[in-house]
Parts: sequence; structure tokens; C-alpha cells
Amino acid sequence: MARYLAIHPDDPQPRLISQAAEVVRAGGVVAIPTDSCYALGCRLGDKEAVGRIRQMRAVDERHHLTLMCRDLSEIAQFARVDNTQYRLLKATTPGSYTFILEGTKELPRRVLHPKRKTIGLRVPAHKVALALLEELGEPLLTSTLMLPGDDAPLTEGWEIQERLDDCLELILDGGFCGTEPTTVLDLTTLPPVLIRAGRGPLAPFALE
Repeated sequence: MARYLAIHPDDPQPRLISQAAEVVRAGGVVAIPTDSCYALGCRLGDKEAVGRIRQMRAVDERHHLTLMCRDLSEIAQFARVDNTQYRLLKATTPGSYTFILEGTKELPRRVLHPKRKTIGLRVPAHKVALALLEELGEPLLTSTLMLPGDDAPLTEGWEIQERLDDCLELILDGGFCGTEPTTVLDLTTLPPVLIRAGRGPLAPFALE
């Protein structure tokens, strides 16, 4: 049974953030609010937890998981970023974007796309997600909380509990945060390639 914590979306309680971080460090899979719907998350290096997220989502290793980072310096640690890419990232983070970038040797091979050696990276614009990342001192490996057969992500805490109570260690209920996932852009080629139109505006990338 998942622990259920109702957290303030704009002023998250430090003790609840601390409890959530403990669950992640212990190998738990958590559901957290972001600026573009809820996400499943776990530690980057936890092979079993990563496998459980893929199983819940019913996706294989070719589906890009997303490394959720605190800021641009963390992105640069885990992805190869040139000057042009960095300018695009700086102009659009934090925000509702996921960027496909080439991973560095800091990343376990199992979280990279098997052929392209790429991964999704993002910096969220949500105070709960950012507070948890700050408390952890490391990125979270995440995936949109959309279950097989569903047309939209789960976005209510009670609904997540109803559907995934036996699959998660923790649900951080920050209230409704929308059903529109991130805009996904492949930055490994320039100009960027739009993979999925979502909540993040396309104007900064001249793709509208």
C-alpha cells in the first residue's frame, strides 16, 4: 500500500519533502506532481525501480525515460550539450519541455535508448518537484503517469491511489496539475525535431 501525503503545491512542507526523499533513497517508486501532469519517479541508479516504472507504463527500453533535473548544470552533467543547445535550454527551462539529448558516461546504459544512446531531460517549473530534487541532491528518473490503455495521464491523487496503490511506495498529492504532458523536442539534430506537442509553447523553437 502506498503512503499518501497531501502536499501544498506552492509552499511544500519541508517535512513531507524529507519523507518523500527518504522513500526514493530506499528504492521506492513515487508519484509526484509536475508543471505538466503527474509523473512516476525513482532513483537513477535503482535498476529494480526503473524496471517497475517500465512495467507500469508497459514500455520497453526504446521508450525514452526522462531525467528530471534541478537546473541546467545537472543537465550538462548527464548530457552532451553544445553552445546552440545550451542557449535553447537556457531560454526554455524551467518549463514544460522534455529534451532528447545524447547521454554522457555518467548514465547507466540501461536507461539510455539502446541504439541512439539518448535520454530525455527536463527541468520542471513546479515547486514540489523542485523541492524534492533539491532535497535529494540528485536527479529523478521519471515517466509521465499515463497507464496502458488510457487516453490521458492520471491527475488526481485519489485516482492514482485507486489505480496504483499496490504498485507505488508513495503518492505526493499536490492537487490537480493538468492532463497535458510536456512538449518533447529532439535536440540531437538542428533545427530541433518536434516529437510531441504538449504544454510547452513551440514559439521559442520556431516550430509553430
